[in-house]
Amino acid sequence: QVLLVESGGGLVQAGGSLRLSCAASGRTFSSYSMGWFRQAPGKEREFVARITRGGSMTYYADSVKGRFTVSRDNAKSTMYLQMNNLKPEDTAVYYCAARSTVVPPAVWSQYDYRGQGTQVTVSS
Repeated sequence: QVLLVESGGGLVQAGGSLRLSCAASGRTFSSYSMGWFRQAPGKEREFVARITRGGSMTYYADSVKGRFTVSRDNAKSTMYLQMNNLKPEDTAVYYCAARSTVVPPAVWSQYDYRGQGTQVTVSS
């Protein structure tokens, strides 16, 4: 069992930055590839970013490419999402997820463990 807890969300003005964290407890964090997803009001949950177990490979949605950076610290059992140049359309609840696989999937339902989410609100 892996417990995932997101933190770092909040209210920020457009153009600002936030860093989200996803702290994991339970089984060996480095065994899991990880992903970030988000869900805006009235919309379906969507893929944001994902990272392989060792952190050597990262993948991004086109909408965040060049603005968001996913990283992980396996020694701290934590994944991060650095979000820069935030836009009002980035407003959503952000979730992290873990899957025991080499390549992290871009589909929420394919993950084994999921966090409860943290709210990010970007004002214009």
